Amino acid sequence: MMSGRKNAGKASPCLLILISVGCFFATYNFLTMVGYGRGRDGPRKLLGGSGRDQDSTVSFESGSDPSKRFHVALTATDALYSQWQSRIMHYWYKEMRGRPGSDMGGFTRILHSGKPDGLMDEIPTLVVDPLPEGADKGYIVLNRPWAFVQWLRKSNIKEEYILMAEPDHIFVRPLPNLANGDEPAAFPFFYIKPTDNEKILRKFFPEEKGPVSKIDPIGNSPVIIKKAQLEKIAPTWMNVSLKMKEDVETDKAFGWVLEMYAYAVASALHGVHHNLRKDFMIQPPWDLKSDNTFIIHYTYGCDYSLKGELTYGKIGEWRFDKRSYLRSPPPRNLSLPPPGVPESVATLVKMVNEATANIVGWDEER
Repeated sequence: MMSGRKNAGKASPCLLILISVGCFFATYNFLTMVGYGRGRDGPRKLLGGSGRDQDSTVSFESGSDPSKRFHVALTATDALYSQWQSRIMHYWYKEMRGRPGSDMGGFTRILHSGKPDGLMDEIPTLVVDPLPEGADKGYIVLNRPWAFVQWLRKSNIKEEYILMAEPDHIFVRPLPNLANGDEPAAFPFFYIKPTDNEKILRKFFPEEKGPVSKIDPIGNSPVIIKKAQLEKIAPTWMNVSLKMKEDVETDKAFGWVLEMYAYAVASALHGVHHNLRKDFMIQPPWDLKSDNTFIIHYTYGCDYSLKGELTYGKIGEWRFDKRSYLRSPPPRNLSLPPPGVPESVATLVKMVNEATANIVGWDEER
């Protein structure tokens, strides 16, 4: 891992051993899956979905600059909860990628469950290994940086830029490349507060690197970044994430946003500053309108009375919460919210309904 402040961005011998073991199993799984036979879902593909979804068939509006296109990448598991979100996310990617104003290129779901699942023919997917058993200490998000490290090593990504996204993202409108050359674009999270956590962050961002204000108030997603930059940041991001999880004080302070802080620190260690774009995405129910954003992130539950009053923290008479669908996908044609509910929430439900109405085999077990 890391020993001392000065080694925060360098892999220690222990980490290198972990990576070597992981790479061994990754290679083993790769060779095994190449010859993967027919299971209950038919033949699976290591990379790529059905022919119509392959990168080679992506169409772009005339005038689109190839040098600005970005590859959409999201990490996911084979859990049903992750699968249905990924299907909706991929549906809206396909709807928006060829529209005017879009710089979207190819798409990859980085599946860090270590084995193929039933969506291999629907969504372009690369299977990578999870961390060795027990290494994530029950914090599954810790697999995300390791998944990106493997993907960047294995894949031949033709786009110069990458969008790091998540399954619970819905593209509201075509997304242009918001990065400015070597300055990536990122969404600022109000709860990522580096300056308020200087004492903890100094364990990973030494004083010689400058003030902690150099650490951006971001996570890794959504971020549009040059592939070459991410290739440098990703191993450090993984190393810092693991070290933060091992540190009791840091783990307690950062909790479920620990991996987000780790990406912010890793970027700062490499001298990468992000262009903060509040219009990158919204998060209902707190953000009320969707007309000035590109992504809806539905991480929070939306609970309302039938009068349209928010009842956050209390199950509403009307609700949409992704956690209601841990073991089964949301049904088609969800009821729309009552009058008075913010437009962003109504738009979210309408877009979920449109996706589920058009995804073939939505109700089938995958």
